[in-house]
Amino acid sequence: MATEPAAAEATVPSLVDRYFTRWYKADVKGKPCEDHCILQHSNRICVITLAESHPVLQSGKTIKSISYQISTNCSRLHNKVSGKFKRGAQFLTELAPLCKIYCSDGEEYTVSSCVRGRLMEVNENILHKPSILQEKPSTEGYIAVVLPKFEESKSITEGLLTQKQYEEVLVKRTNAPTATS
Repeated sequence: MATEPAAAEATVPSLVDRYFTRWYKADVKGKPCEDHCILQHSNRICVITLAESHPVLQSGKTIKSISYQISTNCSRLHNKVSGKFKRGAQFLTELAPLCKIYCSDGEEYTVSSCVRGRLMEVNENILHKPSILQEKPSTEGYIAVVLPKFEESKSITEGLLTQKQYEEVLVKRTNAPTATS
């Protein structure tokens, strides 16, 4: 009987797995392996994170800094949302950049929204402690929270991959180099 609770604990799904549906966007803007994960809640809120196969999470890179300053006139940190109708929120398209990740090896990655909607918040904690992005990408290391329009909430997943489809893409990637050599 002492082993039963331990077995039950191992099968308990995480908070993210219980309340969010994972959607993936592979090769964002045509850049190989730069995959993003969208965690969609039943209330249509979307949390934008990096997918497990993103180069920042895979290759043991060190993040030097993260910037929400998209251009000289646009900073995602200046997003001020208020009221029931979320006044003041910046509107994002699927390809709208959310932030830039600078690595110590000189590489730079731009994280895109992947869904149309209003920017509810950005994760300022990753500015002060960028390692959270690598340690806990689906929870404390999220990039931003986006609220799609109600009318578009069903169609936002068009063009995104399910968990199973994404796993098939990863398998094809790992098999592709061996097939050509």
